Amino acid sequence: MSSSEVKVLGAWASPFVMRARISLNIKSVDYEFLQENLGSKSELLLKSNPVHKKIPVLIHGDKAISESLVIVQYIDEVWTSSESILPSDPYDRAIARFWAAYLDEKWFPSMSKIARARGEEEKKAAIKLVQEGLVLLEDAYTKCSKGKMFFGGEKIGFLDIALGCFLGWLRVTEKAHKVKLIDEAYSPGLVKWAENFCADAAVKDVMPETDKLYEFSKVLMAKMRAPQKPA
Repeated sequence: MSSSEVKVLGAWASPFVMRARISLNIKSVDYEFLQENLGSKSELLLKSNPVHKKIPVLIHGDKAISESLVIVQYIDEVWTSSESILPSDPYDRAIARFWAAYLDEKWFPSMSKIARARGEEEKKAAIKLVQEGLVLLEDAYTKCSKGKMFFGGEKIGFLDIALGCFLGWLRVTEKAHKVKLIDEAYSPGLVKWAENFCADAAVKDVMPETDKLYEFSKVLMAKMRAPQKPA
């Protein structure tokens, strides 16, 4: 399929945009990556996602699909010539969706709170929440992987993509706050899993470099802390 028929609206630093890009790479689908600028939204984005007005958006021909996990599932269902991203077993599929929802609704927001914490006690509490979540995810990895490399087995699957997209920002958080989050002490399986995930051909070209992402994070935080101009 021509890349002109498949487009991803997004930004290189967005973990949610990574989900769409990794999924397309897994399925060997050529696509055009259209970068949105920080602080402004293109007419194409506003037209393609008028409800939430945010990235990522997958454009497939004349269809626009929004929300990262919805996009991953759409890609999996449309391009069926490659191995499935979602588990084939209904129970395994339900478990993968459960943990993906946990990541977006609880775990990643906890990690975001580390950077926004006011004072050391608030930061320590946020770090503790993230680490407790990783202990839960370590257990989920053990059960889902069944002794194989990934949550999805021998190859990257739905839950690998859902968690793996956050690894860049996790490393930035570790660097910025001098803390170890994924640690051999309580998440040894995830330590090895993260290495395997980042080395995969579908991932390595879209995973941001830590130093580059770290510099971007400083710009982003400065922008967030700047006084808002009155409308």
